[in-house]
Amino acid sequence: MQRWRGLTDLPGGWGRCVVTIGVFDGVHRGHQALISRTVEAARQRGLPSVVLTFDPHPSEVLRPGSHPAQLTTLRRKAELVEELGVDVFAVLPFTPELSRLTPDEFVHEILVDKLHAAAVIVGQNFTFGHKAAGDVETLKTLGKRFGFVAHGAKLQGRTLPDEQDDGEITFSSTYVRSCIDAGDVAAAADALGRPHRLEGIVVRGDGRGHDLGYPTANLSAPRFAAIPADGVYACWFVRAGDPEQRLPAAVSVGTNPTFSGRERTVEAFVLDVDEDFYGQHVALDFVARLRGMVKFDRVEDLVARIGDDVARTRDVLGRS
Repeated sequence: MQRWRGLTDLPGGWGRCVVTIGVFDGVHRGHQALISRTVEAARQRGLPSVVLTFDPHPSEVLRPGSHPAQLTTLRRKAELVEELGVDVFAVLPFTPELSRLTPDEFVHEILVDKLHAAAVIVGQNFTFGHKAAGDVETLKTLGKRFGFVAHGAKLQGRTLPDEQDDGEITFSSTYVRSCIDAGDVAAAADALGRPHRLEGIVVRGDGRGHDLGYPTANLSAPRFAAIPADGVYACWFVRAGDPEQRLPAAVSVGTNPTFSGRERTVEAFVLDVDEDFYGQHVALDFVARLRGMVKFDRVEDLVARIGDDVARTRDVLGRS
């Protein structure tokens, strides 16, 4: 898969292609269906498939300070897209100038002049152009003018169990973020099609875990990373490699209330491994929430509960 940053230096002889457009944060099951449809349409036409995405998140440019929690880093997003068979992952820098393009200008300058789109496939709720003035119908109309076809794909979701009266949910990045924010990592995994992954660098902690008999790897996550609600989780501790190394871990997210902590931390006790992970880039795949954060009156009670958390982590991951 080719990875482009911007559209100023396209390969020589670049012809027509099939494009899908979006932020695609999380590359959840709805995104996967849309991208897979794009790949299939491109193959039927004998053309390359292009995923056109944006960085930074448009919200941060349009309303500084409103950047939503980030489900996937740009690098991780590219990896997930590549697994779907895409030919080109194109990242368009989202700037104030880009945000001011009208729908007509966006289509003409980006989709026609640069990418030479033969077909554009987007979600049925897609909007684009200055102040989101364009929608799928706008795209179809402009496609007729500029010589490409446009499709608005139905959004993916699932029907909730009968005992729940909310009806059907639609898979969206906003929905996944709400699940993670509530600590419901199982629901997030259902929408993503895999566990939610939090990446970061292992940094030095206060060493308290080691003193308790449960040394932890303390994760420093990126600025906007989506971190689950405070609590204890069963996770896979992932190190890069071919293949990836996945180790079971009991992970605490929170402020360590037993010790009157104030700073929110992510601490992973990696089971059955005696190793200092300091300085390594690692990831945590959140499989299940074991419990909420609790303040213990005695350190001995905390140690006993951690032992129970470790046992439950083994059980959960042994079944996952």
